[in-house]
This record gives sequence, structure tokens and C-alpha cells, in this order.
Amino acid sequence: MIKNLAFSLFTLIPITFNYAYCGDFDNYDALKTLISEVESEGMYTNAELNDLFFEVERQKVTLDLMSRPAETVKQWKDYRPHFLTDRNISKGVDFWNKYHEALEVAEQQLGVPPEVIVAILGVETRYGANKGRLKVIDSLATLAFDFPRRSEYFTQELKNFLALTKEQGLDPLAIKGSYAGAMGYPQFMPSSWRKLGIDFDGDNKADLINNPIDAIGSIANYFKENGWQAEENIAFSATAAAGNYDDIINNKQLSTINTLGELKAKGFSVQTSLEDATPASVISLEGDNGTEYWIGLNNFYVITTYNRSTMYAMAVFQLSQAIKEAKNTSN
Repeated sequence: MIKNLAFSLFTLIPITFNYAYCGDFDNYDALKTLISEVESEGMYTNAELNDLFFEVERQKVTLDLMSRPAETVKQWKDYRPHFLTDRNISKGVDFWNKYHEALEVAEQQLGVPPEVIVAILGVETRYGANKGRLKVIDSLATLAFDFPRRSEYFTQELKNFLALTKEQGLDPLAIKGSYAGAMGYPQFMPSSWRKLGIDFDGDNKADLINNPIDAIGSIANYFKENGWQAEENIAFSATAAAGNYDDIINNKQLSTINTLGELKAKGFSVQTSLEDATPASVISLEGDNGTEYWIGLNNFYVITTYNRSTMYAMAVFQLSQAIKEAKNTSN
């Protein structure tokens, strides 16, 4: 009788089940907090989020690559050949020819020249051919929960990613990208996509994964919002008199910290008609033939907002010039 009574009570009394936190981040307090915060915003239910994170996996390769990014382990002579290739240049010309109308509109409306937009796409994804192979949600969760140094940043990106997938009607488990969670043709982080991604072909959707025209407009919009100045130079080479320039070389602070006049007074020779008051910085790179000196202007440092590396910005700049030259030669 006691057995039957127990059975009756079990079947009659309502029982509330709490979803278990599963997957590789089982019982992480940070995950519980994130689920609670995202749920409170109303886009996902608690059940949806628990089901979603049940499928999320820690990516060791993400942690490995975050601890040794390419820009910190290579000199310019080793870094440059990855991007300044005949194939990358010719494919850039092909992309420019195919999407010349969108590129022209981007320059007219947002002030960013076609060669720079094309070069970004060439450096980032080889014009969409390599958008990344890791699940974005795996990468972002790994960095949010297991990479303490930048946990706060990647937690916000994970939240932005979840919001983005709802807004765009995307499956969060299906989207693939870089080890750091960047996505699509231009490799935007989720927050950049939500803030600066734009619909550039009039279909009422900013699709950066499958739509190169939206990617073109979004890259131009990104640069404009980060301070790009239309019809201004990016960088140019310089020569230096013999001496020690350690006190003026600016390889780390990603902004202009001098003027052209100050650099000339220090012994740098530049061929430009720009005024001495023009903000500028001098960069040194170790090339195949020794130390190279370059003068970076405002637009050069705008490129570093895309990837915080002077070598990255120089690769984009030099690829853009090579693509432009090759296109002009082919016409």
C-alpha cells in the first residue's frame, strides 16, 4: 500500500525540472550567468539555450592559436609572402572586375577606394574562398569561458552572436568562421556585424556570409565609421640617414604620434607633397633586404582597427596597390 501511495503522489504532484547544463562547459558558473542574462533579454528561452549549449564543444585549437597569432611570431619578410602572391593578386583583379559596380558605389558613398576593400577580402578570406572551418559558437564559448585574459570581450561577442543569429534567422550551430569567431567574407566579429554590417544590395538583409555585395558595403562602412578619410594617402616608403631611431619608431602604438615635419627633422627622407603638419608615424619592418622604413598616415592606422597589427595593415596596403596596378595593366 505504501508503494502504491508513493506512486500516486509522484504522478499527481506537479514537478518542475531544471535543465541540466551539459556539453563541454557543464557546470561553468559563467555559462549559467550568460544563459540567465540572454534569457532575460527575451530572444531565447532557457530551454533553447540549454539545448544549444549541450552541443557546444571546447576547441583546443582556438586556445592554441590565440596564444600565438601570426602577427606576433613572424617578421615582415615571412609574413608578407602569405598575402602578396600572384594568385591573390590575380583573384583580386577578377573580384574587382566582377563586382566593380558595387565597389564604385562604395567609394562614392563611403569614400573607401575599391582596391582597399578588395585587399581586405583577399587577406581575410581569399575573396570568400576560406571563411573558416570552426563553429563560431564553439570558438566564442571557448574564449569566453576558458581564456581568462579576454573573457569579458569574448563573452560580449558570444552574446552578440546569439542575438545576431536570431535577428538574421540563422542556425547558431551551423555558422563557421575563424578560431576567434570572425565570420563571412569580411570576417566581422558579431558585434561589428550587428553595428556596422549593412544591406548594400537592397534586399533588406545584411548577409555577410553569402553576399559579397553586402560585404563590400560593410567593409567600407566599417572604415568610414573608424575614421577613414576619403582621397587621402595610406602610407609610403622612407629612407633614413645613419643613426639610431629607436626613440621615434612606432611599431606598437596604433596611431599617428608625430608629424611629417618631425620625421624629416629626425633624418627621414620622404617624397611627398603633403604638408609638414600632416600627422604621421614611422614604422620599421624587417624585409628580405634588411630594415624597411615606412610612413603611416591616418588611413593606415584605420586599417589596424580591423586587425591590430602594423604588419597586417601593411599587407593590406601593399596588396591593394599590387591589385590596382595589375588591374590597370590588364585594361
